[in-house]
Amino acid sequence: MSRAGLNRKTGLATATLVLAAEASDIDVFYAFRGPVAVLQHHRGWTHSFVGVPVMAALALLVVWAWNRLFRKRRLDPNLAAVPGRLPVRWGVLYAIALLGPLSHILLDYSTAYGIRMFEPFSYKWYEWDTVSIVEPFMLGVLILGLTLPSLFGLIHEEIGARQPQFRGRVGAIIALAAVVLMWGVRDFYHRRAVAALEARIYQGEDPVRVSAYPYPGNPFVWHGVVETTDLYQTLLVDSRRGEVDPQDRARTYYKPEETAVLEAAKKSYLGRVYLDWAKYPLTTTEPMEERDVAYRVRFIDLRYSYPGRRTPLGGSVDLDSNLRVVAQRFGRRLQK
Repeated sequence: MSRAGLNRKTGLATATLVLAAEASDIDVFYAFRGPVAVLQHHRGWTHSFVGVPVMAALALLVVWAWNRLFRKRRLDPNLAAVPGRLPVRWGVLYAIALLGPLSHILLDYSTAYGIRMFEPFSYKWYEWDTVSIVEPFMLGVLILGLTLPSLFGLIHEEIGARQPQFRGRVGAIIALAAVVLMWGVRDFYHRRAVAALEARIYQGEDPVRVSAYPYPGNPFVWHGVVETTDLYQTLLVDSRRGEVDPQDRARTYYKPEETAVLEAAKKSYLGRVYLDWAKYPLTTTEPMEERDVAYRVRFIDLRYSYPGRRTPLGGSVDLDSNLRVVAQRFGRRLQK
């Protein structure tokens, strides 16, 4: 974004944008309060529209402090004495900094994990479900957009060509345009995948909800999840042909019976946080023979149950014989 033209407006634009775009992830410090606290607060207010001016100001404060140190060393209040360096326009720089957390919101919204972009006024999760959290095509075009101009610059230096003050603008614009085009393609095929899932009957029942989740780097194949009154199904969807895998190859999960054990687990800290975040939550109850643990209730979200992959982002609650919570885990980490 900076190389696309914003670095021509004021000095320190690139450093400010980089910090502002990453500032929203400051919520990772909730990890000191345990893994469930991270799940509860991650992609919350720091990723919301309310948090945008705060995150931009935080990034600008860091840049200002660094600039003060640098200025004292160089005795140059605006960095203008350095050849080719633009003076710093702090008002313009703050306006540019606002684009950093806004881009962060857009990128996180495009994934299946979701984002609470209107917190603290609404705690609803929003997700576009169009790209993977790690998307090879997006990473590839952005890396090329940054590195190829530098490579061409080295070639120009070798042949003695005159170097422009700002280079890489065309490459950056092309890379950003490619990302926007990718979103458009992904959204088109995502809608086709959802429509194919909605058009079917599942073991004699109409679907209550359907969703399609992306595979990295492939805009045509989707992980489909369907909910009916009594069950969930996960299926493979080919959105290029508008076809869904036959149901005999689908994975079927029947909804568990509501019991006192399950109710106690749902009321635990992990249960409340997990069920608020999960879109297709599935629970299993396992009797235990440990001295202090009578039951273990596991929580998974079927949107991450890709065939052949270990299901991540799951949790568990241990209960004693009196249905009191003994332990809570998210992933492999214990919540204290």
